[in-house]
Amino acid sequence: MRKKRSIFFHPWLLTALIIIIVCGGLLSFLFYRIVYAPNTELGGKEVIHLYIPSGSSYEEVKQLMEEENILASTGTFDWLAKKKNYPNRVQPGRYRIQQGMGNNELINLLRSGEQEPVRLTFTNIHTEGQLAGTIASQLETDSLSIMQLLNDEEILQETGLDRSTIKLLFIPNTYEVYWTTSPRQLLNRMQREYRAFWNETRLEKASEIGLSPQEVGVLASIVQRETSKQDEMARIAGVYINRLHRGILLQADPTVVFAHGDFSIGRVLNRHLEIDSPYNTYKYAGLPPGPITLPEPAVMDAVLNYEKHNYLYFSAREDFSGYHNFAETYAEHLANARRYRQALNERRIFR
Repeated sequence: MRKKRSIFFHPWLLTALIIIIVCGGLLSFLFYRIVYAPNTELGGKEVIHLYIPSGSSYEEVKQLMEEENILASTGTFDWLAKKKNYPNRVQPGRYRIQQGMGNNELINLLRSGEQEPVRLTFTNIHTEGQLAGTIASQLETDSLSIMQLLNDEEILQETGLDRSTIKLLFIPNTYEVYWTTSPRQLLNRMQREYRAFWNETRLEKASEIGLSPQEVGVLASIVQRETSKQDEMARIAGVYINRLHRGILLQADPTVVFAHGDFSIGRVLNRHLEIDSPYNTYKYAGLPPGPITLPEPAVMDAVLNYEKHNYLYFSAREDFSGYHNFAETYAEHLANARRYRQALNERRIFR
């Protein structure tokens, strides 16, 4: 009797099976290419940062990525982004894009809102305008919004500071914040940092000296402008505290420079001393109304732990080492100052 041929040996079925396997393989390969295969081309860089402004649309994000030449294939990214509903879930922020990221990984990052923080730094700041500009150069916000916040009466009442001292909230350091941090959020952060710095120990030391935390900050700003030498700051602070306690004019050259607003002045002359400003400590007794720079924590600690001595004067050393000669009497001080002026003249430094 003739046996029936098994259906598994029909040529057409075998051909169909091969076609299915091949098509399945191709679809799997295409799926892998679209979803998981590397799709970032960063021009030889390993990492770049993509900044997506608040309120950006999906089309604007794509345009940003094209301008930055991030994607090898915009089409595959676009297809998967729509499948994963990213156009309706755009999150602003600063994102760390790595070479070789696939579409799936990239889209998951962007729609998660998981930003890489910015290391916000502000040092050597004299004015509110400089502070606002420095912050705005590192965050999404603009300098005008920061200036408005610093001059807002409700904010000033809330912090207990005034327009001259509000800058003291911004203690120089490096802070990790998000690029999209608003001026108000930043101010809240600075308030927390300020309160953390002014702990019970520091508040007690300020009280013992007879100064408020704001006055310590103002004095520290003068000390900071007088010297860059850490080992001399407590001694200079002691000079100014001695003068304050005895009711002697501070006569601090850096305050005169600040009053003029010309920070290129290298030599304070008699004509500079004539300016009528509350920051001119040659004319007005006590501390000026606000800081002349943002005082660093180490300088404020130098004021709080000032060196106790009888010095009332100091003058820059004639060797231009950055250190100072200290004196208890005016006669000693005149001799020290004469040597320094002579050294300036010899170097032809006249302003």
